[in-house]
Amino acid sequence: MSLRPPLTRRTVVITLAAGLAGCATPRPRLPGEAAWSGRLALRVDSTPSQAFSALFDLRGSATQGELQLSSALGQTLATVRWSTQGAELQRGNETTRRDSLDALTTELSGAPLPVLAMFDWLQGRDAQAGGWRVDLSAHANGRLVARREQPLPSAELRLVFEQP
Repeated sequence: MSLRPPLTRRTVVITLAAGLAGCATPRPRLPGEAAWSGRLALRVDSTPSQAFSALFDLRGSATQGELQLSSALGQTLATVRWSTQGAELQRGNETTRRDSLDALTTELSGAPLPVLAMFDWLQGRDAQAGGWRVDLSAHANGRLVARREQPLPSAELRLVFEQP
């Protein structure tokens, strides 16, 4: 006869989530490397409309960097890397390569995403990015919202981030 209380479904889920989150530690930051982590939500008003949310880890610069997207449980969903030679997306064992980050993000979401401008935005600087307008009024609270009306499809990107 066991003296341990039976495991409830909630206990199992919490234990599993904690274990998976512990496995998703981002790589250490290199000296002088810009890095931000947080949550992002993207909505693209295409037909059909698309919505996506994930944890993010952004490192590097506009010329060379990496954006890792993870689930709430810490499982890596995708990693995007770029340099002057092009961009690639890694999802599991599948890799997609394109000539530019804009071409890659357009293919994935239906709209070029302002990944390179995010480096300025996350530092509290307004930067132009292909029709995107950023609202930095809540930057000091670790939040920003960017919207794109033109060219279509319109889109909205929301970031909640930790200050470095």
